[in-house]
Amino acid sequence: MTRYLYAAAATALIACTISFPAAADTLVHNVDGITVGEDGDIERFDALVFDDEGRITQVLERGEDRPDGLDYAIDGKGQVMLPGMIDAHVHVMDIGFAALTLDLSDTQSLEEALERIAQFAQDNPGRPWILGRGWNQETWGLGRFPTAAELDAVVPDRPVWLERADNHANWGNSLALEQAGITADTPDPEGGRIIRDANGDPTGVFVDNASALVGDFVPEPRPEDRDAAFAKAQERLLDYGVTAVADMGTTIADWHTFRRAGDKGRLTVRIMAYADSPETLETIAGPSPTPWLYEDRLRFNGVKLYLDGALGSRGATLKEPYADAPDTTGLALLTPAQLRNRMSRAAMSGFQTAIHAIGDAANAEVLNAVEELSESYSGDRRWRVEHAQIVDVADLPRFGDHGIIASMQPLHQTSDRSMAEARLEEDRLGGAYAWRSILEAGGRLAFGSDAPVEPADPFAGIAVAISRTDAEGEPFGGWRPQETVSREQALDAFTAAAAYAGFADGRFGRLVPGERADFLLVDRDPLLASPQDIRATDIGQVWIGGRRVR
Repeated sequence: MTRYLYAAAATALIACTISFPAAADTLVHNVDGITVGEDGDIERFDALVFDDEGRITQVLERGEDRPDGLDYAIDGKGQVMLPGMIDAHVHVMDIGFAALTLDLSDTQSLEEALERIAQFAQDNPGRPWILGRGWNQETWGLGRFPTAAELDAVVPDRPVWLERADNHANWGNSLALEQAGITADTPDPEGGRIIRDANGDPTGVFVDNASALVGDFVPEPRPEDRDAAFAKAQERLLDYGVTAVADMGTTIADWHTFRRAGDKGRLTVRIMAYADSPETLETIAGPSPTPWLYEDRLRFNGVKLYLDGALGSRGATLKEPYADAPDTTGLALLTPAQLRNRMSRAAMSGFQTAIHAIGDAANAEVLNAVEELSESYSGDRRWRVEHAQIVDVADLPRFGDHGIIASMQPLHQTSDRSMAEARLEEDRLGGAYAWRSILEAGGRLAFGSDAPVEPADPFAGIAVAISRTDAEGEPFGGWRPQETVSREQALDAFTAAAAYAGFADGRFGRLVPGERADFLLVDRDPLLASPQDIRATDIGQVWIGGRRVR
């Protein structure tokens, strides 16, 4: 996301991340405790003890005696204790910047969006650029991309630059295009597309790599702006009960923001970072992954690679043309050779690769590359496929090979199902959001949200994973319900499996001796509640490393 803020509220936002000191040998009792065991089975307990380093030392089942010599005891008042939720795919800084700029994610029409843009510009006369995100022409029922002329009608005096909901396209007004020098003669860059009219003139929308043609002219945020956005992102994540995340596309500036927070004692949420490029990875981490920093709160794990775009902007690469755009099969962002070269560069130094693949052609290419590279790079690689939304049924069994992890986002299924049906014929949807099929093939699932594309709400994600229905319970019986997973599998994918996906297993993700005391106290048991009730879960307390942080 293109980022630019003013830091008027920076001090207040940074101060919002508060933690309470840990006590030595603390017992939390009178809880209905739930965690995922090493074998994937659910384990229940009534109390746990953690030490002054925030590590669990004992887990007590019903009837077991309390240990002697405790310094403090906390009554859980019968609440349900769960491991802290782990979101396996977010864009941390984008969460914060999205919260502090123009949000169009809930607009239902172009007209509503334009009204909100006009009001935001009026309310913020000092901002040299109007920036925001979240628009979606599919939600609006527009049947086309919006145009620069439509933005010009409401903001004629300043550049406007707005990111699409899926982070794979941007919409600008004429002043934005003018500042970037965009004309009819501007060529489409490799891996990108400028949307044009019948005369070849740019209409205002830039897809995938083309977004940089304008985005590079947006002023960069200052360090204090980044610090304010990061504080807001942590606040949002903790509100959802998320205690750890995999940050996909970490930049050098992002890493410095996290380090500043860590140095000042303001890094609360645990972050497993994946660089936005091999160059960033080498600049920050050097010849190997960084050690865990700040009491297991930060580590540079590897690199995020983009192989294709998104379905909404028709950038996801498909084996056959789009049903609603038969002249295209999507936009490949890397050639097969480039993909293998970048995966190999990472693997040689022990870095993990997380590869964005949405269309069935992109997923097949990732699976081919993993199969080939596994011959040269053995050991525990934990190859990650990010999204894996549309997979050829014939390719699904291959997720069981070479320890591949499918890092998927349940909320995408409910947001995208109508669009997926429009983009693909029915016989090509057999491998769409195929969670159960991947597990049955022997693959591993790690669940996340892709926030801010979707809310970073793991309880909504669990509800979707077990039902394939949206917040209104639609469609009745679920969309392609044969791909639901069990409650236990969904909880695992948002906790222990998500930790495993980021090489954090044994450190956090489960409530067992030796791991960090990251837990939630909530008002209901997600293994017994209905999908609608799971969505309504009230998070009473959030603890990270034995410290209450919310």
